[in-house]
Amino acid sequence: MPRARKKSNGNGHSNGMTAKQMKRRKPIDKSYMTEIKPLTNNQKIAFDEYKAGKNMLLHGAAGTGKTFIMLYLALQEVLDDTSPYDKVYIVRSLVPTREIGFLPGGHEDKSTLYQIPYKNMVRYMFKMPDDNSFEMLYDNLRAQETIDFWSTSFIRGVTLDNAIVIVDEFSNLNFHELDSMITRIGEDSKLMLCGDITQTDLTRENEKNGISDFITILQTMKDFACIEFGLDDIVRSGLVKEYLIAKYTHFGTTPAGMS
Repeated sequence: MPRARKKSNGNGHSNGMTAKQMKRRKPIDKSYMTEIKPLTNNQKIAFDEYKAGKNMLLHGAAGTGKTFIMLYLALQEVLDDTSPYDKVYIVRSLVPTREIGFLPGGHEDKSTLYQIPYKNMVRYMFKMPDDNSFEMLYDNLRAQETIDFWSTSFIRGVTLDNAIVIVDEFSNLNFHELDSMITRIGEDSKLMLCGDITQTDLTRENEKNGISDFITILQTMKDFACIEFGLDDIVRSGLVKEYLIAKYTHFGTTPAGMS
């Protein structure tokens, strides 16, 4: 898989940017973002591995901030004018049955079904004085194509270049879909996968086994960092943590970090 390359800062521009970087410059940049620091040890490992240029697989307990930190770090890079990345693609299966084609509207209309949680995440990443200011900023982020949403139903035949691709809820995709997704990653792009294999819409045992096979394959790749989040990494409310411990105990499963 091609590794992303930083562009040169030459060519004599007074601000140190190349002509191509000047052309790519966007009205909303990373200066609008607030600083977010890791809250748990595994979050810190994820920050460090990301900054080392790794593709990432984050899996494990819900409420641990896996998708949040990946989206934050991706936006930090995409909104950096010296970065090789033009946009963040958020990709997931929109409905468990994958029958998005039967829903009304085009791709954009259908993708609005799952954009709201990500919009709420972005809200915490920017320093805006009120809701109206944030709405304007978010509309500008979409208008300058910083964030784009895709369903796995529409990704076939597409090559994603100069992008950071976040596949969320990857545990709802079977091995064939995950295999197809990773082959969509093009030049100067990298892949982030987030999910919890104990929470999946897949019902067939062979499909569930396919997810485990996929993770095992990625664990052998030097360009991938695979991090398992446990109950000690939960950063949501105490109720969520208490429920998850009770659930895992009931079903006899023991995620990482649970003693």
